[in-house]
This record gives sequence, C-alpha cells and structure tokens, in this order.
Amino acid sequence: MTLLEVDAVSTGYGDTDVVTGVSLRVEDREIVTLIGPNGAGKSTLLKAIVGLLAARQGRIRFGGRDITGLRASSVVKQGISYVPQTQNVFPSLTVLENLQMGAYLSRAPIRNALEGVFERFPLLRARGGQRAGSLSGGERQMVAIGMALMLEPRLLILDEPSAGLAPGVVEALFERIRGVNQVGVAILMVERNAREALSFSDRGYLLVSGRNRL
Repeated sequence: MTLLEVDAVSTGYGDTDVVTGVSLRVEDREIVTLIGPNGAGKSTLLKAIVGLLAARQGRIRFGGRDITGLRASSVVKQGISYVPQTQNVFPSLTVLENLQMGAYLSRAPIRNALEGVFERFPLLRARGGQRAGSLSGGERQMVAIGMALMLEPRLLILDEPSAGLAPGVVEALFERIRGVNQVGVAILMVERNAREALSFSDRGYLLVSGRNRL
C-alpha cells in the first residue's frame, strides 16, 4: 500500500523554484532514501511534504488523502513526524522534557509512547535528567528522533540524521533507525552517506538540480 505519494511537486523560495516536478512514493513500512549533491533540493522537498513550504505545483497524498497545502501542525496530526537536520532539540531542556515536548499535540496519555522511545533508545532513559545541550552529537540525534516518535507516527522523515557524526556513531544511529522501521514505521530520509543508507533501504531516489534523475 502506498503511504506517501509526491506527484510532480514544484516548490522553492521567493520567485525561485528549487524543486521542479519531483515525484516519489513511500510504501507502508518501507525505508526510502533521497540522495543527491548539495543544492539539489532534497531538504526543500521534505519541507514541502511536511507543510513548512507550499507546493506551487503538484499534489502530495498521505494514506490516500490529499494533504497538499495543509499546515505543518495538521500534517503531523495525519501521522507524519519530521526531524530537521539542525536545531532539532531544545538544548536548555532535559532529555525527558524534550521528549514530553515532542508529544505536545497528543491528547492521549504519553506514558506508552515514552516507554516505546526508551525501549528503542535505552540511553535516553539513563540521560533523562540531563540537559540536551550537554549531550554528544549522536545522543542529540537520538533525542530528536525520540521526540518525533512520541506521536507514534506512521511515517518518520529524517533530514541527514548522520550529518557531522563520527563513522562509529553513524553505524549505531543507522541501526536504531532500522529498529524503528522494524516495528512498522515507514521512513523517508535524506542522507549524504549514500552507500550505507541505500544498503538497508528498500528504494532510493537521486535528485540533481531539483529534478528526479534516478
């Protein structure tokens, strides 16, 4: 079943289109990786999917529903969580407070979601009272992904989760991402570690100059 369908979407900033007519799909429970050179429009496309940028042309569907033009808060409520590349945690808050902030749209008790995050990222339980700003880069990425999982999404979108991390840390983070997928969460991610990311992805897309290449 197709979970996310991006159909000929164009978007950008000001009067300039950065992404032109891009199409992709993510099936239920898949991992799909988006690669390409700097400036190819990868992050811009993710922002359009999650409602942070308006799609000027094309349609975006999630779970069969047209979500084109929805605000980001409404997109999240559909079951999509997004982790940006930078500024993705609250450094002055503790790990636990960050996770609680991740569930700010939830109307249900968050205990089960919190336990689910701790099961996938045991380190975060131990670091619960520590300020996020004092963590290592890899630990902060775990907090950021944990925050995104607090709403128990059907699709997790990650923008370069391994950026700036040491190779050993990258391997551990990718293992955690695979674990998230194995419990039923589909994943769409932009990655610069193309060879490693594609090795555990179901499919990949190559963007060049804002267009589908492969």
